Amino acid sequence: MMSQSAHFLSGDETEIEDLGGGLKRQMLGYNHELMAVKIWFDKGAIGYNHRHRHSQVTYVVEGEFHFNIDGVTTIMKAGDSCLIPPWADHGATCPDGGILIDTFSPPREDFLPEGTFDNIDIEKLNAKPAEIK
Repeated sequence: MMSQSAHFLSGDETEIEDLGGGLKRQMLGYNHELMAVKIWFDKGAIGYNHRHRHSQVTYVVEGEFHFNIDGVTTIMKAGDSCLIPPWADHGATCPDGGILIDTFSPPREDFLPEGTFDNIDIEKLNAKPAEIK
């Protein structure tokens, strides 16, 4: 059995984690290949610059974000999105509050309980499937 979230998650019932600094996060779904999370930024909140091995696509649901990727800063508003390649230095500030949807591939293991994917043989999953007879 694969370690993954439920197929259907209710926004009213799924935990919202307070990350501190005016940031909150809610898991939208994940398996060993993909993850989506919703992030709330309070007015003036900062997502400090960081980098990770994961590919990331971020979609702005509401608000205005001053988003930077590898030293280039762009103002992003509702409906805008960006691609963050693996290991790119990135972060965002939110002057008036807003909401983002972040997707990651592979999933951010640091967002999940330790050992979530211990039962998965990633090498086997990445092997070419046998021909169907």
